[in-house]
Order: sequence, then structure tokens, then C-alpha cells
Amino acid sequence: MSLKSKSYNEIPGGITAPEGFLCHAVSAGIKDPKNPRLDMGLIYSTAPCVTAGAFTTNKVKAAPVKVCQAHLKSNDIRAIIVNSGNANACTGPRGIQDAKAMATATADALGLKPTQVMVNSTGIIGLPMPIARITAQIPALAQGLARDRFDAIAQAIMTSDTRPKSLAIEVPLGSKTIRLAAIAKGAGMICPSMGTMLCFITTDAAIGLSDLKKCTSAAVESTFNRISIDGDTSTNDTVIVMANGQAGNRKIVSGGPQELIFSEALEYLMRRMARMIVRDGERVTKFVEIAVRGAATHMDARKVAETVANSLLVKCSWNGSDPNWGRVMHAIGYSRAKIREEHIDIYFDGLIATRNGISAGTPLEVLQAAVAKPEFTVTIDLNIGSATYTVYTSDLSQEYVDFNKAEYAVRIAP
Repeated sequence: MSLKSKSYNEIPGGITAPEGFLCHAVSAGIKDPKNPRLDMGLIYSTAPCVTAGAFTTNKVKAAPVKVCQAHLKSNDIRAIIVNSGNANACTGPRGIQDAKAMATATADALGLKPTQVMVNSTGIIGLPMPIARITAQIPALAQGLARDRFDAIAQAIMTSDTRPKSLAIEVPLGSKTIRLAAIAKGAGMICPSMGTMLCFITTDAAIGLSDLKKCTSAAVESTFNRISIDGDTSTNDTVIVMANGQAGNRKIVSGGPQELIFSEALEYLMRRMARMIVRDGERVTKFVEIAVRGAATHMDARKVAETVANSLLVKCSWNGSDPNWGRVMHAIGYSRAKIREEHIDIYFDGLIATRNGISAGTPLEVLQAAVAKPEFTVTIDLNIGSATYTVYTSDLSQEYVDFNKAEYAVRIAP
């Protein structure tokens, strides 16, 4: 059974469905002191954890990313503090100080060390944090920690998202049952190597740090690194996985069958969250899976998939329900992958549009119906090898342009 067809029992409880995790969310008025929307959240493990993380590959990294990467060297991360409305990116030394202040205030409220706290921010880039408003609300966050606030924290991390993204599953593991849960945000500035997205995952599985890092890295590569909405990679991208061992399972052994079960469940959870992010792309109308097969190498398959996924001309065609296979072909041609034009086949939702590099003769109205659907697959068979690669992407709409053309004109209240 492939990971795409494998299913798990979904359970209620959101990010606190795994044993030993609590959360809370409040309003700090980060963008506007008069706006009561939730914009700060806290996730806390009552038991020691092992923690793995993955971060943006952008060379311009937000202050919280730098602080998180330093804190990950701690052997016991216990909490995640997160805010929306301000990315704390491109804010210089003050930004680092503010991120550390968030960690310190959280640690003080929970009786932890600052290095046991991960700090995350998302929102507008380049404006200073209203740090006084933020730290003033951290004691209330800590005091309100509970297991039933999972919906609130999923809402608190949203920026341009139109809906919260949350999922919890349970997985039999030996004589025990483990639980994994995730919340995520992300709607724009999304590109492979992660986009402007945050994803926090909790699990009560007992697993070693090195194995958790290995499973996390593999899962991120095959899920969050396979999505693209607009070709932009952000400054704040972060995935954090915390495992506290409270399920009582025998510790997962590296290379054993239980590690495979855990890694497949983690990848499933991340894939579901990644697909939610693309479906909620800023003003997108189409969810498109680009499946490349028959490439000479894995890298060639990736080049083709990512180039087609990020082509503005191709994405505009999808927005207009136009099965313009010529635009797909031209993107393949400049992808720098090894190809032979006369061998390429292109399918829209299983219907062949191009055979051996030329029109396959499928009626236009049939192809139009395929790409008019809100979700469809574009399959590209290069027919020169056996390598494959898949990317999840979207169309590009006029509404996306309208939505993004004046972000910096919105100032955060002092």
C-alpha cells in the first residue's frame, strides 16, 4: 500500500491529542491593539521531549529561526511560543533580542530555561515587534494551558490563511497506540525548500533523538519540500516535531519495523498538512498535482516538476481552465533536465494531450473539462528512464495579485 493510499484513524483533540501536551491562545493586538483576534499561541509538554526541526533554506533568516536553531541544541525542548501578525524578520539585533525576550518570558512563566523554548513568528517582514504587548500576554498564555484549546491555537497562527489547518491521528504500535498531531499555517510565499509556513507536530511516541531527526528530515523532503504556490521561499519557514514518550510504547528501535510504522505515519501527517496549505493558497482556485515519471535521474524529474509548477504562464492557463500543453512543454524545455522532445507525453487528469512531443488529438473540450475541475493531475512522462517526482501546486489568479500588491502599506500600530 502506498503512502498516498494509506489511511489512519483520525481522532479529535488537535495538537493536544497526544498525551502530555497542553496549549492556549490569546490576543496580544500585535498588528492592532484594538483588534481582538487571536494572534499568540503556546504549546507545552508536561514531560521531557526529544525535538527535531527543519527550517527555511533562504539565506535571509528571521530572528526566531536563528533562535530556534540555537535552542535545538538543548536536550529537552518543552514549549513552543508563536505569534502571527509580525514575522520579526529583517529586524537586526533588536529582532534577536525580541525573540530571546519571548523565550525568556515563556520560560519564566513555565519554570523552564529559555533554551527549552522554541520561538516562532509569522506575518509582515521588516517591522519591529511590539514586544511589550507580546511579553505582557505570556503569563496569561501559561496560566490558561489546557487540552481543549487546540482549535484556538490553530486559528492564532493564521495570517492570510482562510481556514485553520489541524489534524490528529492514532497508530497501533506493538501493544500500544501512539498519537501524532499537527497544526500548520501557510497560504502564500510557498515554494519547495518550504514556504512561508509553520508546522508544529506533537507525538506521544517514545523515540530517540537521532531517529526522530532522521524521520523528520525524510518526511519534510517528501512533503513540505514538494509544494509550490508562487515560487517564493520565505524567511520564517519552520517545522518542529516534539516527542514526549507518554504513550508508553517500547522505545522505537532504529531500523526496526516500528520505526517504519512511525516514519510512514509522520510522512502521512505532513503530506496531509502540505496539501491543506496548497489548497488554501492565497486566492487560488485550482489544486494541481504535477507527477513526472520516466526521467533519466531523480534530479531531472525534480527539475521538470518544479519548473512546470512555478511557470507563471502555465499557472495562468490553469486559472482559465485552458489545457495549454504547449506551455507545459516549453517549461519542460527550459528546466535544464535531460529530455528528448519527441519522447514526451503529457496527460491532464489521465487524458493524453501530448504524445511523442506533439498533439495527441484529444478533443479540446474533453481536455478543458479536465482542467476546469478544482483538483486535477498533470502527468509528464519523459520516457527516457525510471525516475519520478511529484509536486503539489496551484493556479495563479488576478485575485492573488490584488491581494499581494499592497502588503507593506499596512503598518503595525506602535
